[in-house]
Amino acid sequence: MAELKITKSNFESEVLRSEVPVLLDFWATWCPPCRMLSPVIEEIAGEYEGRAKVGKVNVDEEPELAAMFRVENIPTMVVMKEGKVAELAVGYRPKEQITDMLKRA
Repeated sequence: MAELKITKSNFESEVLRSEVPVLLDFWATWCPPCRMLSPVIEEIAGEYEGRAKVGKVNVDEEPELAAMFRVENIPTMVVMKEGKVAELAVGYRPKEQITDMLKRA
């Protein structure tokens, strides 16, 4: 399963009401670390299909969602479980650290 594009309009249904943990990747097209992280996030989406959702939030297109999570630096990864923030990491992280966040959720 590919990453989901998370927007203000689908946030409640895809994230808040999700029965599985959701990894949110806050990113922007102009951000080099975000571009480096993109293939890692895509890999995780495939590996965790059925066990977790992986969503991408473009901070330029969704400033309200970025503000809601107080995203000041990107990339920022947030793991949501049962509608609440379970884990949060700012900056580029290796795949193992990101998957560990999902495993703890």
